[in-house]
Amino acid sequence: MSFSRRRTTAAIAATTALFTLSACGGSSPDNAPAADGSATPATLMLNWYPYGEHAPFYYGVQEGIFADHGIDLTIDAGQGSTKTVQAIGTGQADFGWADTPAVLSNIDKGVDVKSAGVFLQTTPSAVQVFADSGIDDPQDLAGRTIAVSAGDAPTTTFPIYLDKVGVPENQVTQQSLDAAGKMAAMLSGRVDGLIGFAHDQGPTIADKSNRDVRYLRYSDAGLNFYSNGLIVNNAMIADNPELVQAMVDATSEAFAAATENPEAAVDAMAGKDPQMPPREVLLQQWQQTIPLLSTPATADQAPGNNAKEDWETTIATLNEAGLLESAKDPAEYWDSSFAPDGQQ
Repeated sequence: MSFSRRRTTAAIAATTALFTLSACGGSSPDNAPAADGSATPATLMLNWYPYGEHAPFYYGVQEGIFADHGIDLTIDAGQGSTKTVQAIGTGQADFGWADTPAVLSNIDKGVDVKSAGVFLQTTPSAVQVFADSGIDDPQDLAGRTIAVSAGDAPTTTFPIYLDKVGVPENQVTQQSLDAAGKMAAMLSGRVDGLIGFAHDQGPTIADKSNRDVRYLRYSDAGLNFYSNGLIVNNAMIADNPELVQAMVDATSEAFAAATENPEAAVDAMAGKDPQMPPREVLLQQWQQTIPLLSTPATADQAPGNNAKEDWETTIATLNEAGLLESAKDPAEYWDSSFAPDGQQ
């Protein structure tokens, strides 16, 4: 379905729902989408400073997609998925954009949030090396030093990746650094590569070094788990389900629109944050995000539609990696009632 047709359909559905509520004598909570055409203020906290993956949100605001769904959206930078999850759990923002492994592990620790839908459904986790490094395939990692960040999902699942590609873990030296330190170490040649999100760090490293980057993607080895998506406080789900549904629908529509118009989507980010990468890097980051928006189970569906089997795979993988104490039912982490456009 085209963007313009989807947008019209969503607007009609939203209007119909609002009239239905009115006819039934129901009342909307104070911060639910307004029926009089005005927009309700809402905040979205990102997982990090803005980069190309976030283009749909800025494009959706610019093109009036969120406003069409009754939302006056403010986008705030984050400082890591864990901090974003905890901020949403304490009500510091209305919605969060966070990495699913961080969401699940924090829910297990008692943080009062749930996923309203994952959008990056193929993991961007990858070993990133320079194309001229002599590391052409996973087997070439033996004897090399790779920068990692202790405790994050790409690092904790790295042993599973190595097992899948047949490289003994003790043959790869892991040097633990923070996000900035990993990139600096790779750029200076102190490590042979790094583990992280291919659609984020890779284009930045290529731009700073003027060298091509090669990606050894976990998904290419048959290792996949959910990444970034929308999260919301459980109180918001209970008190304002209309606003949550509107946010999911608008985000889905914005991602579809940005997929159809990558350059315009990235242009919508101009001047929004001083820490953003250059436009060329943002465009590469968003273009590399687009293939991550589905799995075989959701290939023909609108962005943000989740499959229960993908959730089960994610939970099992993170449990195997030690990020979760047990493999719980997806309903412990994900509210499936907020599928985009009512598709459940």
